[in-house]
Amino acid sequence: MATEVSGEAAAVSVVQRRIAEGTAFSIILALSFSHMLNDMMQSLIPALYPMMKTSYGLSFVQIGLMTTAMQVTSSMLQPLVGMAADRKPQPYSLSIGMGATLAGLLLLAHTGTYHGLLAGSALVGIGSAVFHPEASRIARVASGGRHGLAQSLFQVGGNVGSAAGPILAALIVIPKGQGSVAWFCSAALLAMTVLFLVGNWYRREHALPRRVRQATAPGLTRRHIVWSLVILLSLVFSKAFYQASLGTYYTFYLISKFHLSVAQAQLYLFIFLASVAVGTLVGGPIGDRIGRKAVIWGSILGAVPFALMLPYASLFWTPVLTVIIGATMASASSAIIVYGIDLVPGKIGTMAGLFFGLGFGMAGIGAAALGKIADFTSIDTVYHVCAFLPLIGLLTVFLPDLGRPGASRR
Repeated sequence: MATEVSGEAAAVSVVQRRIAEGTAFSIILALSFSHMLNDMMQSLIPALYPMMKTSYGLSFVQIGLMTTAMQVTSSMLQPLVGMAADRKPQPYSLSIGMGATLAGLLLLAHTGTYHGLLAGSALVGIGSAVFHPEASRIARVASGGRHGLAQSLFQVGGNVGSAAGPILAALIVIPKGQGSVAWFCSAALLAMTVLFLVGNWYRREHALPRRVRQATAPGLTRRHIVWSLVILLSLVFSKAFYQASLGTYYTFYLISKFHLSVAQAQLYLFIFLASVAVGTLVGGPIGDRIGRKAVIWGSILGAVPFALMLPYASLFWTPVLTVIIGATMASASSAIIVYGIDLVPGKIGTMAGLFFGLGFGMAGIGAAALGKIADFTSIDTVYHVCAFLPLIGLLTVFLPDLGRPGASRR
């Protein structure tokens, strides 16, 4: 009789665990969906620049300041938001942050002044700053120990949103005018609703007893951890600059070198962005199996030969090489963030905010710096220079080996 009771209890326990894992997986998908909406709304702004320039008679400096307003608020606030969340979790801050994005879109849709455009851009940046570190932290809580998979699923939502934003702008906002930006407020409201439900889940999860988290990775001194973080940030720098060269100037490169039309060049850019999404999705689960350091090695250095060949490639091989480069480099995205969190497991929000913020900021700086190079030399020179950026991945040899991820879940 006791054996039967014990067996029934075990069966109930298995069912409860599977229900909990299914619920957590749905939370990760909800965060990924919200990430898609967030980055889609954020990527609308650069797509509007040509229209804004004509409507308001803006200079390129004023256009650049709009980008600065969005990127500075986003990149600088993210680590601070992460630190605050680590000290006192705020499960509903995600929904509130998305409210800032909603306010920014409304302002961009209805303002008649340049200062209004700056304020709207800054509000969208603030919404992004609140979203990324806190959502990344909750995704890790819901991962069940599969941290790489959770981070990849979360990040790929952003990749899809970034690719969709310019397309939606071209189909809706450009033909309909500035006021149609308000139509995308429905996406912000949807994201707020989803994130409110995520907040409810997290509040219940956070109320449960939790194991005490380590402040740092075992066996490593503070000096080792600091230098490891410096190396990881250097890898983020090389990745962000190289991807900025493709994300910003790839179409100009194709038009200049191969005399493609704008439509043809945009198609190649979409293919590249799709490869980045695939690489992001695949890299996390692989890191869960073989370790983050191995994925970082393979992804960063694996792109070196293809990056070196790209400036000399024909039209046939150029998209082939960029797809390989995009997927290979993107596979390190989640591995770098998860590795950083593994170094300082007690500071999940801080680490997520630091890496997301730096990546976003470096991409903006990289786009401006590479634009200067292109202006003074040529667009071809940009790709000759950037071909050597993945070599910074050699610094990976100095990262401590944290071993393979544990088999335990949670």
